[in-house]
Amino acid sequence: MGRIRVLSDIVANKIAAGEVVERPASVVKELLENSLDAGATEFRLDIEAGGRRLIRLADNGMGMMRDDALLAFERHATSKLSDVKDLLSIATLGFRGEALPSIASVSRLLLETRAPEEAVGTTVELAGGKILRCDDAALRGGTVIAVRDLFYNVPARKKFLRTEQTEIAHVASLVTHYSLAHPDKSFLLRHNNSELLDVTPVATLRERIYQVFGSQILEDLLDLGDQSRVFPLPAEDEQAGPRRFRLRGFVSGPQVQRLNRNSIYLFVNGRLIRDRLLLHALSSAYHNLMPPACFPFALLFLDCDLEEIDVNVHPSKTEVRFRHGSLAHDFVRDTIRDALIAQRPVSRIPSPAQPAAVLPYSEFSQHAENMGFPAVDEMPGAVENPSALPEFTLRRPPSPHPRFEFADAPLPLEGAARLAVPDTHGPLFPGGALPEPESLEALKDLRPLGQIHDSFIIAAGRDGLWIIDQHVAHERILFEQVLAARGRNAVETQGLLMPLVIQLTAAQQLEYARIAGELNALGFDTEPFGNRTVAVKSAPAGIGSSDVEKVIFEILEISERELRKASLDDLRRGMAASIACRAAIKINMRLEPAKMDWLLRALAATSSPMSCPHGRPIALRYSTRDILKSFHRI
Repeated sequence: MGRIRVLSDIVANKIAAGEVVERPASVVKELLENSLDAGATEFRLDIEAGGRRLIRLADNGMGMMRDDALLAFERHATSKLSDVKDLLSIATLGFRGEALPSIASVSRLLLETRAPEEAVGTTVELAGGKILRCDDAALRGGTVIAVRDLFYNVPARKKFLRTEQTEIAHVASLVTHYSLAHPDKSFLLRHNNSELLDVTPVATLRERIYQVFGSQILEDLLDLGDQSRVFPLPAEDEQAGPRRFRLRGFVSGPQVQRLNRNSIYLFVNGRLIRDRLLLHALSSAYHNLMPPACFPFALLFLDCDLEEIDVNVHPSKTEVRFRHGSLAHDFVRDTIRDALIAQRPVSRIPSPAQPAAVLPYSEFSQHAENMGFPAVDEMPGAVENPSALPEFTLRRPPSPHPRFEFADAPLPLEGAARLAVPDTHGPLFPGGALPEPESLEALKDLRPLGQIHDSFIIAAGRDGLWIIDQHVAHERILFEQVLAARGRNAVETQGLLMPLVIQLTAAQQLEYARIAGELNALGFDTEPFGNRTVAVKSAPAGIGSSDVEKVIFEILEISERELRKASLDDLRRGMAASIACRAAIKINMRLEPAKMDWLLRALAATSSPMSCPHGRPIALRYSTRDILKSFHRI
């Protein structure tokens, strides 16, 4: 008897389930995508025990007829493909026809559906992939799928599930993703009868972000607008025509620094994906604006020609492959970086975690109301630090009625006497509204007041109080000057009285041989001086003689792996950052008023005054509005 045998459908389905159904969130993803493909606009998802006990999704999509409801549980049965050529231009989220049979093979599944053209609906019940019954039923339009006892017949897989809290967090993250991708649809997520997410249709993506994350994060986001670009293809690909890319969404300023990628939401042609190419493009956009180990908030929607991407590269359809990856990468990177540089977002000094108590009515509070500030009880409640909370804690109760306390006894405002506060100071801004700049353009108009610990410049402006780190501010100025001079081949150098001889390791010797040309172009006159030895004859102007060797080693000590995968532009920026850091004004250095004034003007003239080349923030603003709130004047 031969050794090769054909697997039964049950075994084959369980193998497929191992690829498609990794955890409860995988089931939710497949069901949600099927509902979206069916044209649904309302989604109600009920989860019990993190998805182990129950996953139930109800939608108002087109539903299925009786024959289709039965056929849907056959492997590779799909309404979205009819020819192999269709794989080259897939517009739907699902297409493989593996999801429902794979899910049914490892659970107890109940399908209730009715198509608009049929008078009655169909109920199909399965257990372990076997159909138990198929009945007619009086059902409303749409589809309801209930998945119970996930992995009940595959105990080995069930053991790999994490805690209930972890599994529901994955589910909530997934539903959050799709609610952001479809602001015109409603999503309701409940876990153990507790509501986690409930969003109704809105007109804009900004409104959906407010629904999900609250108002706090909106203040730190930059709207990319709707950017598009057409790329001509090389001669060998001309028959395919030019490639069109479109990018829209929101990204945070460099001052928002998350410790993981959980706040990065990527969609390609409406499909939720995890893509290294786009993640690298995003990190490249923040290069020299944010520390390497930090990540921004990003909600990005990249649309391109269907023929440009291959979505059939992963069983769970979470990855795509671009046919011209460099075009997509550079388009995303340049679009985001241009927006960051153009808008120059400002970092704010964190405000108190709780809103200021409402004080009795005064003429100044009326003046503030006339300037357009909402009353405290009208301000939407928002999580002050979303990154510190579990990602699935999405619904926030409405703000309680403002209260203030006497002797630890809460007293409702409506019961308090309104004592008039004499207006002895007059209006703060009699000629107009409170200024609230949205960018670092205000730097050029600041008035230096002094220093803190001879390290931080304190400056005043009409928009508030500013604190500037003098070292990183000068570092940013020098960094851009070095790069500009390198581009003009006009780097200022200083000769050393005696050549500096540096001993290198074998690895450093290889690195030196590879980047010697760039070192010389940036002002280091170097040449080999024997085995694993380099002589430095001159260095960029501004670097002290004691720092020359340190700068050389800083550049060489970047690992070979990082340098080889970095672009030439990234390499130049890294070298310029090391030069600028060593030549910049140090902390604990007293500055004359004229020097501080020059530093602020020069910083305002840079292209990216938000952060130093290593990603640290340069300036913090304590806005006039925050000052007034802290003193209970608004």
